[in-house]
Amino acid sequence: MELVIVTSEKTARQFIEVHVLLNKRYPEWIRPLNKDIEQVFDPEKNKAFRHGECVRWLLKNDKGELIGRIAAFVNKKYRTKGDTQPTGGVGFFDCINDQAAANLLFDTAQQWLKEKGMEAMDGPINFGERDRWWGLLVEGFHEPLYCMNYNPPYYKQLMENYGFQPFFNQYCYAMRVDQQLQPKFFERHAMLKKDPGYKARYIEKNKLEKYAEDFTIVYNKAWAGHDGGKDITKQQALNIFKQMSAVMDPKIVWFLYYNEEPIGCWLNLPELNQFFKHMNGKFGLLQKLHFFWLKITGQCTKFSGVVFGLVPEFQGKGADSFLIVEGAKVIQPKSHYKEYELQWIGDFNPKMMNVAESLGTSRSRQLVTYRYLFDRTKEFKRHPILEFNKK
Repeated sequence: MELVIVTSEKTARQFIEVHVLLNKRYPEWIRPLNKDIEQVFDPEKNKAFRHGECVRWLLKNDKGELIGRIAAFVNKKYRTKGDTQPTGGVGFFDCINDQAAANLLFDTAQQWLKEKGMEAMDGPINFGERDRWWGLLVEGFHEPLYCMNYNPPYYKQLMENYGFQPFFNQYCYAMRVDQQLQPKFFERHAMLKKDPGYKARYIEKNKLEKYAEDFTIVYNKAWAGHDGGKDITKQQALNIFKQMSAVMDPKIVWFLYYNEEPIGCWLNLPELNQFFKHMNGKFGLLQKLHFFWLKITGQCTKFSGVVFGLVPEFQGKGADSFLIVEGAKVIQPKSHYKEYELQWIGDFNPKMMNVAESLGTSRSRQLVTYRYLFDRTKEFKRHPILEFNKK
């Protein structure tokens, strides 16, 4: 077997090609857009390069055929509360069903990370944000959500046989859009409805700056500070909303207010893989025209939950039920959507898992983020449970 470092346009293309070769026989697999993979490794497009670096390898057999790939990365911003060792990452792992081949890839990544001062590696993870390419699929081998990993079932054994241990589980939850909400949602909604201060609204595309500011307020109160997270600026939020605007369906993006102060948000998007599964990895002019035709003709029958949260002082008061019921009043009647799926929620976040389960959802898939400690005598610890309402 031969390892090849990705250093050229040719090897970068092969890095994408090996994923296609090893997954195309699985009917539920959806080929990712080439651009979504390429931008991870583009210093001009991925801000993670400001705080870290990465390397990629290809693996070939004795005949010169592609049989695997892996990326390794270090990122000064990547840390988990309670960690006592610097931890790097591996991701974009693909391999034939051969333990020796997998071990060679993992050994190579481990050695590089050791040279960078790391003492552990998590994987498969992304070189960047957690909302993309994070975790190994172990249950629910159906069509993946946009920018979600899909892999053959045998990858689990390849990783665990090497010595990786589950650091945390990631669960997705799904339900039918026409499914009736449980009575407790309407009871809590009715209680808060008596207070005219509560208002829920879906987004207006011509007021993105206002909603970006509202999102900034909610995010910085509800999430910043968890796992080393930092406050988001209004400009960062506005950039996110502008990127979303081309595919956004305003009636599935909701904000909650109390006396006109933003206190919660429920952000959903049409499930983009329902469009991109027709593109064969490309997104040029023809694909963009095809995309907008599919969008206009209502070909997307599924939407996915991206963000749901309340500011701490309104948690546990029924505000989540108020927001969900108000949204359901608009989304459920005559909607072309038939399915709803929440993006993954880590098992370190039981509060959000309870919210998802209370909707009447069922677990639709499970992914796992693994950790491998280089010192095999060191005690292994799982991801700590999140503590809310603390900065």
